[in-house]
Amino acid sequence: MNKQVISEPARTIPVRTSVDVLVVGGGPSGIIAAQAAAEDGAKVMLIESRSFVGGNLTIGLPILGFLGQKGNQIIKGLPQQLIDKLKARNAASEHRPCPLHMSLTLVEPESVKTVALETLVESGVEVLFYSFCAGVVMEGDELKGIIIESKAGREAILAKVIIDCSGDADVAHKAGVPCEYGNEQQGVQPPTLMFCLGGVDTEKLRLSIAEEPRTYLTDFIPAEYFGQNNQFVLVGMRNLIKKAQDAGLTLTTERTILITGLRKGEVWVNMTRVNGVNGTDPGSLTHGEIEGRKQIYDIQQYLIEYVPGFENAYFLKTAPFLGIRETRRIRGQYTMTREDIMSCAHFDDAVAVASYPLDIHHPQGGGCTLEWCGDCYDIPYRSLVPQKIKNLLVAGRCISTTHEAMSAIRVMAPCMAMGEAAGRAAKMALKDGVQPADIDVRKLQRELIEKGAYLREPVLESVNG
Repeated sequence: MNKQVISEPARTIPVRTSVDVLVVGGGPSGIIAAQAAAEDGAKVMLIESRSFVGGNLTIGLPILGFLGQKGNQIIKGLPQQLIDKLKARNAASEHRPCPLHMSLTLVEPESVKTVALETLVESGVEVLFYSFCAGVVMEGDELKGIIIESKAGREAILAKVIIDCSGDADVAHKAGVPCEYGNEQQGVQPPTLMFCLGGVDTEKLRLSIAEEPRTYLTDFIPAEYFGQNNQFVLVGMRNLIKKAQDAGLTLTTERTILITGLRKGEVWVNMTRVNGVNGTDPGSLTHGEIEGRKQIYDIQQYLIEYVPGFENAYFLKTAPFLGIRETRRIRGQYTMTREDIMSCAHFDDAVAVASYPLDIHHPQGGGCTLEWCGDCYDIPYRSLVPQKIKNLLVAGRCISTTHEAMSAIRVMAPCMAMGEAAGRAAKMALKDGVQPADIDVRKLQRELIEKGAYLREPVLESVNG
């Protein structure tokens, strides 16, 4: 279909500022990337389209992936420092082993916005809210900066190194980096609009599961787990969903997914599902928001009528935006695959370690596929380095992976670890006078380890040797 077009006259765009490192996107990877890049005094700026930092840390989800499948902590360094700051304000839990998700770290969304912003400001990062990346400034294959759009109009921000932490590869895509989208049929994992209920008797809920496991059957998580944990994630109760659907309620997922909040009586609900949403298109995103809100009514009714502990529950709040699981992924110097995940792959240029399973919410229908590798796998630096464009790094769920591999590395703790690697790499490239693609990765690995990050053997032995 041919779209109507107009011609926009050429115009002169003012340069707002020039920095050493520009981080685009203030989600889990962006916060850590900016902090790492600013550590030795470089001039660092972070831009964010919303009025707060935190991204998916602020929508009611627990952080998944700090612990590995063998129970050891595999994400440390700056991500752990952020958790420590939140814990000091009673806004984060410890890392809790989970039979399904490997580990859960509960965080208070509103506190994340404040603590993460304070951390950036204290680190010397200049933060600019309410600004979209609308274009790029190129000289050949070198990215000189980006064009932002805001209520002030169009402005340019020039930078020596740019880190794309947009989640959607916004900068990379605009700069001409080859990108992939979804699976072979261009299907992406559907998004979820999280919402929170108050007045839930979570003790009644967990004890009902522990004492009546045949009635309240959960996926993969044994009933004993609920007998031992006051705060938890619940996945399952498919039989109750089916019963409610047969009674006429519209429920678009096969599973009940609930996350207890840090505050007494609060439960976050991860059950809306809108298939076919393109997270890079505003019309499609708007449809997702409308449909997600519409689905909340029947989900809330289902919980009150069928799930123990929800009898007196009431609606508290909706997440500030739709939780997007998948959009674009860059083509980088190396593309992580399903085989890398399932074989617990080691890489010479490993800059992060992850352990979350392949977790694919099916682009069609309400199902989900989970597969575990049994241990950890490395994330290589080459997957953060895009093809074609110099002085650009990418961190977060849009690094270079296949559709299947992305389903494992997309959760927040690995994204934070990637952010630290990208931020330190950007700082190192500036200091050594080279492009990010050409840094000494051994030197980067050594700095990561010295600063408290976790890497595995044989990389550890090679760096120390």
